[in-house]
Amino acid sequence: MLRAAVHDARHVARIDYDETTAAAFKAVREVPRDGLSDWREAIRRHVRLSRGMTLVDVGAGTGAFSAAFADWFGVDVVAVEPSAAMRGQIPRTPSVRVLEGDACHIPLPDGSVDAAWLSLVVHHIADLEAAARELRRVLRPAAPVLIRQGFPDRYEPAGSLKRDGIELMRWFPETARTADTFPTLAKTCEAFAAAGFRREALEQVCDTNPGSLADLLRQVDTLRLADTTLRNLTDDEFLRGKERLRRAARRGESESTPPSRINWLDLLVLR
Repeated sequence: MLRAAVHDARHVARIDYDETTAAAFKAVREVPRDGLSDWREAIRRHVRLSRGMTLVDVGAGTGAFSAAFADWFGVDVVAVEPSAAMRGQIPRTPSVRVLEGDACHIPLPDGSVDAAWLSLVVHHIADLEAAARELRRVLRPAAPVLIRQGFPDRYEPAGSLKRDGIELMRWFPETARTADTFPTLAKTCEAFAAAGFRREALEQVCDTNPGSLADLLRQVDTLRLADTTLRNLTDDEFLRGKERLRRAARRGESESTPPSRINWLDLLVLR
């Protein structure tokens, strides 16, 4: 079992992705491409991306969205990722270039990209205002920043999103303790406003994982290596959640229509 992190809302440990955690992320955290179709359509509703444009994928992880953007829209993608282990998982293609860097240090010239994408990375950024300034530097005028994120102030009771819209929170409710330390929508917009960005759109979008709850149960120990919220559970909390998941998987196997595995997140568009 993992040793539980110190539960202090002022200092919640994030993951330093090494070879083991990067491989775990690739194996169990990436949503299959067909489960991301709602994201493709949501992005199309808010921005115009086409062949000849360049998009920077900041905190690209193992490159699932880098490859998706190249395929969906025909754009050239620069995948910027600080972890060497994660960069090693990104498939190299003529449309996807991989660089070492992070949100505050993007190794691209001024005004050289047409859009920026940040997927589940905001909570890993120590200085959001510095990141916003860096994005302002590399983006062309009026180019959008697209953020895929779960913002704690968007979930109940204050917001319109239910906490059980995040799959892991249904079985491991104590993961909310860590998620509540992530930057809020208000804080994120404030940090980007300091660099001249304004909120243009906000939309709830659904991931759909075609796997079953039984699949999730088989993967959950590996998933714990690669998920920030699971890593910050105590061993007892993790075991209790695993038992909830086990019971739900058994019920699902007996149902004619097994429960869907979904996550509701926000697409935030800034310009």
